[in-house]
Amino acid sequence: MYSGRHAAPVAIFGAVLAPEFVAILRCPRTKEPLIYFPRGERDADEREAFLLAPVGHRRYRIDEGVPVLLAEEAIEVSDKEATRLVERAKALGLDSGAK
Repeated sequence: MYSGRHAAPVAIFGAVLAPEFVAILRCPRTKEPLIYFPRGERDADEREAFLLAPVGHRRYRIDEGVPVLLAEEAIEVSDKEATRLVERAKALGLDSGAK
């Protein structure tokens, strides 16, 4: 990303995704909505942001503000872990993505 005609590139770390954008994202495996953790599970740092597919049991990373929605690069989570993360999302007041 450039911030001017001759400016040096600026890295985007921890960019927050727009709610309108998150609303249209889907798990590439299940086509179900995703839960966005904009500051990670601990709600501490934008660099720890990720998307959770609760039905697909996958955790998708976000690289420099870009969701990596490749099933083969996702972290598989157990049913128990997916349930725990859904509960954590509720405790943080995060949108479940379900409409």
